[in-house]
Amino acid sequence: MTGFALVLALLAALAAAGWAMGDPGKVRVIGRRVGAAASRVTTVLACLAVWLALVTPNEIGRITPEAFVRIPLVGLVIVALALILGPRAKRAVAALVGTFLGLLVIAKVLDMGFFAVLDRPFDPVRDWTYLGSAVGVLGTSIGQAAAVAVAAAAALLVVAVLILVPLSVLRLSRVVAGHRRVSARAVTALGIVWVLCAVFGLQLAPETRVASVSAAGLAYEEVSRLRAANHDQRTFANAIAVDRFGDTPGARLLTGLRGKDVLLVFVESYGRVALEDPAFSPQVGAVLEAGTRRLRAAGFSSRSAFLTSPTFGGISWLAHATLQSGLWVDSQQRYDKLISEDRLTLTQAFGRAGWRTVFVVPANTRDWPAGPSFYHFDNLYDSRNLGYRGPKFGYAPIPDQYTLSAFRRLELAKTGRAPVMAEIDLISSHVPWTPLPHLVDWSRVGDGSIFDGMPAAFQGPEEVRARYRESIEYTLRTLISFVTTYPDPDLVLVVLGDHQPHSGVTGEGVSHDVPITIMAHDPATMRRISEWGWQAGMKPGPDAPVWPMDTFRDRFLTAFGPPR
Repeated sequence: MTGFALVLALLAALAAAGWAMGDPGKVRVIGRRVGAAASRVTTVLACLAVWLALVTPNEIGRITPEAFVRIPLVGLVIVALALILGPRAKRAVAALVGTFLGLLVIAKVLDMGFFAVLDRPFDPVRDWTYLGSAVGVLGTSIGQAAAVAVAAAAALLVVAVLILVPLSVLRLSRVVAGHRRVSARAVTALGIVWVLCAVFGLQLAPETRVASVSAAGLAYEEVSRLRAANHDQRTFANAIAVDRFGDTPGARLLTGLRGKDVLLVFVESYGRVALEDPAFSPQVGAVLEAGTRRLRAAGFSSRSAFLTSPTFGGISWLAHATLQSGLWVDSQQRYDKLISEDRLTLTQAFGRAGWRTVFVVPANTRDWPAGPSFYHFDNLYDSRNLGYRGPKFGYAPIPDQYTLSAFRRLELAKTGRAPVMAEIDLISSHVPWTPLPHLVDWSRVGDGSIFDGMPAAFQGPEEVRARYRESIEYTLRTLISFVTTYPDPDLVLVVLGDHQPHSGVTGEGVSHDVPITIMAHDPATMRRISEWGWQAGMKPGPDAPVWPMDTFRDRFLTAFGPPR
């Protein structure tokens, strides 16, 4: 219909042009009419732009028809100022308010993205650093060239918003000034309606009040975040300084794990939703139950519960830092502060007690200064020195099976060595969850060439949830197969998720809980955690204990310290 209407309009314009040929008077009449029509259209578009900037919610789930029939308080103030201010002051205020509304539009769009992925609003102080990472992850989904093009288009849109919204406010103010009587009556009537609706709390839908203050409220929230950030930094600095294990000598640390190889294994995006959403739980639950039986047959016991992660949908390093440090690291600001200080991490505690400490971070492609300076590991393996010669799998440059195989070859298979403590970050279950490898015989892993030709084509968005489930199944099967293929009686594993997947997988209003499992061959190791009340097996039930992730370090060091 739209295309047909455009064709008719073009034909009419051509006919009018033909009719006017040879008559300058008719040309001027047509020009004035076209100019007047264009002016009216521009005015309508300017009013619409201002209206949308004021009433559009900052969460995708709240964008409903009711949201756009509210009366915005800031809009009434704009009209009132246009009526009472002089020409020069009116232009200055209109430009200032327009710039504010342009920034507000950008903040709302960023909020939509952050709510959809990270289940929280955009933080103007701390979240700019994530935008580069977001482009990188997007590049693994649609290709780097396309991701750069998307980023460039987004930058152009930002510039356009910051130009067009102020121009729209300026035009609206001129229209108001040119129709003072009608504008005064309209703003007075709408102001009375706004007050009545505010007094009586009239709602068009839950959390959708007719008398809207959302624009002013969102601006206030942004300012409040700026103030809270400074206070939070001081509070967090004090928390870093208080550490009950900070001065504990190595001889009194982790005595209950002497002689054991301890692996702290993070499974990317392994959230509670994988165990409880009906779309995932039957298949993932079956993998965990079968894994529990296989581990038992190999002589291993396992116990499981949940931890509440400080992050959601991404930014995994916040969860890693939280678990390792025993502090709640829920923002980049806190993370940056933490890694600049001297705080005992689990890695450092093991190193102090005599373990060789290793990080295996296959996603890293460059140096990581915080590794040696804050975590104090003895060696780091990343994508550059694991010896992988196979294909890349989406975001994950190395499949999890190769990561575990290489770690065993480089560390566990050595003779005459000290016990090893390693943090291993498994990333095959990282968004976009495709393409995925599949398990091969461990003896054939080699340098990873066995995986050549294995990646499948990228799937469409309708397949996202299925691909997420399959990626979690793959990583869990790989871990279980690794332990049962090489059943070392001195091996202890702590396996947990870093965060839930984004809300496109989980839906809205879900927890930030992630499963955690401890497995060991030595019964004495498992007796150390018997007081925790964790459930037997790899699959925690709905009533399993839930701990904040920052409490794990101290409970772990206490349980495996000297006998009480």
